[in-house]
Amino acid sequence: MLSKATSDKTILSVSQITGLIKRNLEDEYSNITVMGELSGFKPHNSGHWYFNLKDSDAIISCCMWRSLNTQVFFKPQDGMKVIVTGRITVYPPRGNYQIDIRTIKPAGSGELQAAFEELKSKLFQEGLFDDINKKKIPEFPEKIALITAIDGAALKDMLSIAERRYPLVELFTISTKVQGAGAANEIAANINYINKLKDIDLIIVGRGGGSIEDLWAFNEEIVARAIFNSVIPVISAVGHEIDFTIADFVADLRAPTPSAAMELATPDMNDLLSSLGSFNQEATQSIKSIVAAKRNRLKNCVVSYGFRRPEDIVKRRYQDIDNIVFRIDNGIKFRVSSTKNKLAVLIETLKMHDIQKILDKGFVLIKQNSKFIRRFTAFNKMSPFIIKFADNEIEINKNSFKQDE
Repeated sequence: MLSKATSDKTILSVSQITGLIKRNLEDEYSNITVMGELSGFKPHNSGHWYFNLKDSDAIISCCMWRSLNTQVFFKPQDGMKVIVTGRITVYPPRGNYQIDIRTIKPAGSGELQAAFEELKSKLFQEGLFDDINKKKIPEFPEKIALITAIDGAALKDMLSIAERRYPLVELFTISTKVQGAGAANEIAANINYINKLKDIDLIIVGRGGGSIEDLWAFNEEIVARAIFNSVIPVISAVGHEIDFTIADFVADLRAPTPSAAMELATPDMNDLLSSLGSFNQEATQSIKSIVAAKRNRLKNCVVSYGFRRPEDIVKRRYQDIDNIVFRIDNGIKFRVSSTKNKLAVLIETLKMHDIQKILDKGFVLIKQNSKFIRRFTAFNKMSPFIIKFADNEIEINKNSFKQDE
C-alpha cells in the first residue's frame, strides 16, 4: 500500500513536466544574449541553420530560421566565436532545450579576420590566386559592366572619371547590394549574369571603403569563385588602398579604389590625342621622306643616258638583232652548202655504180632465178637464164639448147 504522504503528491506525466519546463524556461529566458564558439554548423536544405554553441565546460543547441538568417552578412564557420541573441525554447518530442536565434554576429573583428585567413589559405592552395589564371585587361574596352551600389559614391566617381578620361566607352551599371545580408549572393549572381551577355569587355566589381564587416561580402567564397569562373576579365575595386579582400586576390587586376579601377580600365583621351598627334606627325614626315626618295629616283632615271638617248638604245638593239639574224643566215647557208656537197658526192658515187654504164662498156649480166649470177659456181646449166645486154636481153632455156644442137 502507498503511504499517505506519497498519495498526496501530484503525479505528472512526461508531457506535463516537459510543458512546465518549457513554460518556465521560455518565460524566464525569452530574450538572452550568449557568446560562444560555433560547432557543427549545418545549413539545412530548407534554408534553416542548425549548430551548437560551446565553451570549455558546456554546449547548447541552436537553430536560426531562414526568414532570419538571410539577414546575416557573413557565413558562419565552425570555430568562429559569435554573439547571438534569442530565446530559450524546448523541443518537447525529445525534451531538449535550444536557443532560438534572432541575430548572430562575430564576437569581434578578430573572428572575421581568422575566417578571412582560413578562406584565403584554402583558395590559395586551390590555385585561384595564381598569375597563370589571370586574364589580360583589354587596352581599349568598348563596354564595361559596373557591379556596385547604384546610389553609392563609388559609382559617381567611376562615371565621372570615365567621362573625363574616355567618353567613348559605354558603361553598363547593375545595381547591386554590396553590404549586409544577401550581398555576397547578389554580387556573385550579377557576375554570372554579365558573363551570359555577348558584348561586355570588362567587369569592375566593388564599393567604397568601410569596416571589415561592411566589406565582408567581398570575402565570401561564392564571390571569389564567381570572379574566378568569369570568362570576362574582372577588376576588383573594394574599399580604400589599405583594404584587401578575397576578391582582390582572385580578380584579374586589383585596384586600390573604385576611382583607380576606372583609371586602370580606360585609356586617357588626352594621351590618345597626343599619341595620335605624334603618330600623324611621324607618319606625315615618313610619307614626305618616301615621296622625296621616289622623286629623286625618278629624276635620276629621267636624266640618265637611257632616257636622254632612247633612239640610240633602240638602234643598238636593232644592230644586235641584225647581227643575230646575220649569224643565223650564214649558219643556214653553210649548212645548205655542206649538205649539197655531200649530196653531189653521193650522186657521183651512185653514177659510178650504175649498171647501165657497165653494160654500155660491153659487159653483159647473167640473171637466173631473178638473181644476178656473180660466180660460175652459182650458175646452173640446166636452168633457164637471161643474158642482159646494154640495149636488150635474151632468155636462154632448154629449147634454145636443142635448137643449137
